[in-house]
Amino acid sequence: MQLSNEDNLRLNVLLAQPLQAVRINEATMTVHALTEKGEAKVRLNPTTRDEQYLRWVRELLSTKVTGSPGGYPVFLKRWTRMGHTRNNLEQMLLLGEPEAVVAVVHAPTLTHEIGRRAWWASPSAHNARRLLEKPDVVAGPLGKELAAYLLEFLPFEEVQLDVVDSVRLCLQAELISAAERESLWNRAKRKNPFYVGFLFAKPTLIPLPAKANRRYTDVSTQLAEPLATANPWAQTLANLLDANGQNWLRTLQLALDKPVDQDVVIALFIALGAHFKLPFPEFRGVREIDTALQRAEQLCSGDCPPDIKTVLENLNAETLPLFKSMLILAQMGEDTLIPYFGGNDSVGSVMRKRLEPLTDPLLAQIKVLLK
Repeated sequence: MQLSNEDNLRLNVLLAQPLQAVRINEATMTVHALTEKGEAKVRLNPTTRDEQYLRWVRELLSTKVTGSPGGYPVFLKRWTRMGHTRNNLEQMLLLGEPEAVVAVVHAPTLTHEIGRRAWWASPSAHNARRLLEKPDVVAGPLGKELAAYLLEFLPFEEVQLDVVDSVRLCLQAELISAAERESLWNRAKRKNPFYVGFLFAKPTLIPLPAKANRRYTDVSTQLAEPLATANPWAQTLANLLDANGQNWLRTLQLALDKPVDQDVVIALFIALGAHFKLPFPEFRGVREIDTALQRAEQLCSGDCPPDIKTVLENLNAETLPLFKSMLILAQMGEDTLIPYFGGNDSVGSVMRKRLEPLTDPLLAQIKVLLK
């Protein structure tokens, strides 16, 4: 390692302070450091190629921070992004290595303070999304800053699944205003993945006129007894028929209309599966739509557990079809797509045509529940 004498001295003086994070601007060859008093920086004076010189700088940082010049093993990229890092998060933010910051934002134990330092070290849309998956960050002041960043960056987002994630994460808690939610909803009319993001949110956040199903009062009256005993099947049906549930179903209907690629469709079915928390045996949805149709028919014929039988005994001929449609939708999940996506990478209209044997029956059930 052959850093210039001036850089070696200034970097050692910098590292003698209690630092919170370090980042390196490779374009301007400047080392920035975050301290309790603010930001400090050292402008580098390379004695060789910039790439080689930056490697030496990172070796110095790693030696001072960890006692080893090895630095962060950037080749462990997949491991890093699966949240398996167990290193000292504070130390990793002092290495001046962007991939180390990525490892930090994926860490499941990340706190708001560490998140604040990581965001300073490497502000990017990817890091913002991963930080907003942490409850501590969402609850703190950093949460709104990250949501504002993602909203501003959305028009430039090229990966459609990232659009879904950004919308989903921004709709948490009170991170954005009602006007901003309205703006996101209006943009969904031109960009289908926005609707999928709304499917992950609380139905109360969907900015549509509140109007319950015309059968909602009848169903609530008929199921008064099972609803009073917290019967999950009765509660799920009632929730779908109230004003918020109807808005969620309308969003699902819109999202199924013209999905753009397979990743977005998979996210849609994950959201669909997560919305229903009924005790079906499949954790990630049935493999075949026919399985869901046949099981719904079987359950409604009386071959069912006591909780479902209680619901059936209270519904009449007009409201029973609503329950059957709910049963079909509630069995959907990520695995339902395996017969349609296995072994192919179709997108756009070709993909939508391939999905029709699945989406057409689902749209028919949604229509029943929206009548």
